[in-house]
Amino acid sequence: MTLDDLIADGAAPIVAILRGIREDEIEDVAAALVEAGISIIEVPLNSPRPLASIRRLVDRFGESALCGAGTVTSVADVREVASVGGRLIVTPNTDQRVISEALSLGLEVVPGCQTPTEAFTAIAAGARRIKLFPAGTLGPNHLRPLRDVLPDGTGIWAVGGTDRNSLRDWLSSGAEGIGVGSALYRKGDGRQDVGPRAADLVAAWKELKAGEGTE
Repeated sequence: MTLDDLIADGAAPIVAILRGIREDEIEDVAAALVEAGISIIEVPLNSPRPLASIRRLVDRFGESALCGAGTVTSVADVREVASVGGRLIVTPNTDQRVISEALSLGLEVVPGCQTPTEAFTAIAAGARRIKLFPAGTLGPNHLRPLRDVLPDGTGIWAVGGTDRNSLRDWLSSGAEGIGVGSALYRKGDGRQDVGPRAADLVAAWKELKAGEGTE
């Protein structure tokens, strides 16, 4: 399963970022996300025992969701994520070695970028999508001119400070999707906390899609 597959199937273009989640919590929280319609799930590697959480994610939801890791900063990280079945690699920075390793293993990679230089460096290494980070401090007005100079087909995902309220601005500015962290999951949250937030976020996306055709 790839991001292309999910987008083609009409999945919500939302990455759930579960920073700080524990392995004994991951299945219940992920179930709430998938039931609400969020099928891209990221466990940052600075969470407790993240590889154990990713393995559980893959074992339970690997057929219905794209599962993987965020805050990936080294080639060794990429290999470890792949070893537990993770298919998604999200980075906070632009590192050509990390991008190349992920692609060589057949993984989906979304490297973090701020500037045109970083974006074109990531694309030269083979990335087809980039993560605008931290998006909240840059804003949609930063995305528009960046999108205009990137090769056609480059997907930009806004991450950092994004939420239900900013979803419209990001998508209308040309973002392919957004990643949502603390507005969706905070350390210690359970299924009962995450489920309603996820449902509200997906409902907001569906409203935009129906009203503006932002697919």
